[in-house]
Amino acid sequence: MNTDNPTTPTKIPRRIAQTVINSLKGGVVPRIGLPYITVGRRQEIEALLRDVEIVSEGGATFRFIVGKYGSGKSFLLQTVRNYVMDRNFVVVDADLSPERRLHGNQNQGLATYRELIKNLSVKARPEGGALSLVLDRWISTLQTDTALETGLDADAPGFADKVEARIMEVIRSMHELVHGFDFARLLTLYYRAFTNGDEELKGKVLKWFRGEYGTKTEARQELGVSVAITDADWYDYLKLMAYFFRQAGYQGLILFIDELVNIYKIPNSISRQYNYERILAMYNDALQGKAQYIGTIMSGTPQCIEDRHRGVYSYEALRSRLQEGKFAQQGAQDLLAPVIRLQPLTSEEMLVLTEKLATMHADLYRYTRTLDEQHLADFIKIEYGRIGADTHITPREVIRDFIELLDILYQHPETDLRSLLQAGGFNFAKPAEEEGKEIDSRFAEFTL
Repeated sequence: MNTDNPTTPTKIPRRIAQTVINSLKGGVVPRIGLPYITVGRRQEIEALLRDVEIVSEGGATFRFIVGKYGSGKSFLLQTVRNYVMDRNFVVVDADLSPERRLHGNQNQGLATYRELIKNLSVKARPEGGALSLVLDRWISTLQTDTALETGLDADAPGFADKVEARIMEVIRSMHELVHGFDFARLLTLYYRAFTNGDEELKGKVLKWFRGEYGTKTEARQELGVSVAITDADWYDYLKLMAYFFRQAGYQGLILFIDELVNIYKIPNSISRQYNYERILAMYNDALQGKAQYIGTIMSGTPQCIEDRHRGVYSYEALRSRLQEGKFAQQGAQDLLAPVIRLQPLTSEEMLVLTEKLATMHADLYRYTRTLDEQHLADFIKIEYGRIGADTHITPREVIRDFIELLDILYQHPETDLRSLLQAGGFNFAKPAEEEGKEIDSRFAEFTL
């Protein structure tokens, strides 16, 4: 996959362009339009896509994406998310928060599960809320296949029995999995509600799958099942869903969890340890073959991973599994390791990105673009010429500055670009002649 030259149409729909520009200016990653602005990260994306192939073949994977705020973690996750949906995977994603953890005494883990299921997406419904679509399509596909194989009409005698027999084949294969019997029983209830047109029962089954029954008693009263998804076992049900999705015609399930820093911020050390214990269990399940058709990608800052007092590495069992070996070093990292550390985008990659954004902005607001290659190079020179830029500047900062610059020039076309670039916060960090020579030498080979 060539991430530097995505195969996308050159003309960007204005609705998508507006979403991309507004999201980036607000410091968040857009859900749509990423192929139009993707640059760099080719090696990281290829490494994650190798994981996807493993999942499609019946395996399970687990990765950590590590980078500082604004380095492009969320952008990378969203790019991979869109890619795997196009390849017929089911995806779920959630950001952790004080109310959403992997484990908690007040159902914070269950809250994360609910968020994941709410955001369940497939190519036909990328915005989330696709669980009912997946279930309905599974049943409809079985009905269609049965009709083609038997030559029977849907209302013919015995047709429903043959469809149910095919469904039972899937359900029986799940009985030996943890909680598989109960999960299969809920699938049976959903099928019967679907065929009978019982929307109320379908709603109750979906409520169960979404983890919205607070107690087993409530589930028993409404559905006749004496089990409910809890904080302790929600990941087991995600593994069941991954297996079911495969039987339903999808490649598998990819799980994205962002903002691990919210576990790092938990003040109580015992609560943090319980959350790291949950991560360890998920990691071990993936690498020991206890899960199928499921891939997990978690992301966080270097501090929340590496801090040995509060971070992931404070849990010795995880640190010993995840810490880099003696041969890993800057510029030669092992992208097959469980932890992928994002390196800063180069100034050349950022130059390509500004070219894309400048064109998108001009098309969106329907004006003739006036910024040429030299203007863009001047902007990048100034951004990367700041003191400490080599280690501290992030794509988020550069992008927000550039979109602000485009907005100002669009609203005030009489503004002189070079005077604007050299004013205030856009000015060079070191105005000495020596600094200017240094920057000129660094960017002498800039080409688009």
